[in-house]
Amino acid sequence: MKAEEKKLSASQLPIGDILEAGTAVNFITGGWRTEKPVWHKEKCIQCMICWISCPDSAITVKDGKRDEFDLEHCKGCGICAVECPVKTKAITMEVEKK
Repeated sequence: MKAEEKKLSASQLPIGDILEAGTAVNFITGGWRTEKPVWHKEKCIQCMICWISCPDSAITVKDGKRDEFDLEHCKGCGICAVECPVKTKAITMEVEKK
């Protein structure tokens, strides 16, 4: 954001407003979860379908391979677990303990 631009509050934004890409990293939204994903590394075939499917970019990649979940941004939607092609399920969802 440029210095001369005024930052609007959520109630001031026009209905249906589109924010610039890449702003989600500025907001910690993991506290919304009721379930969290659990990665079973030993079952993972590194197909990266979970990474492609994650709407929150909450699956990290290290050295070209899938790595841990970024639970500060994961909202617990479970898309990663549903899309995992591994028959023994390399990703499962469990109730979030708070």
